[in-house]
Amino acid sequence: MNWQRYQNELIVLMAFMFMFMGYLYKHTQVSSQKESVVESKLALEEIKEVVALKKIWSNKKTTQKINKLQTLIPENKMKWSKKSKKVTASYTGLNDKELNTLVTKILNLPIVIKTLQIKNVASSYDVEFKCQW
Repeated sequence: MNWQRYQNELIVLMAFMFMFMGYLYKHTQVSSQKESVVESKLALEEIKEVVALKKIWSNKKTTQKINKLQTLIPENKMKWSKKSKKVTASYTGLNDKELNTLVTKILNLPIVIKTLQIKNVASSYDVEFKCQW
């Protein structure tokens, strides 16, 4: 077989192969660059969120807001225990209105709720609450 006859066709075939490999390389580089941009944006958003949460949780007024939970319900219906930045509270015999105000206040606070159990006992409610900030 005479290769010189097909020399031009082989050169064109090799050129197309190099062009196709170059296209695949460019495509993978562009897609990996897009992925890295998206990952860096996500990481930046997470860092911003963590910084914002740190600012909220380090707020000194949070302790005052949590102490206001003691004044919402009469003292004969609750047991309150506070150690540094942890609170454990038990409420017994709450009516509907007291329960709604308590739960609304708790859910609007910037805290980490460890336990929030609400039990319906006849026509009253018992609530156990543990949190930290």
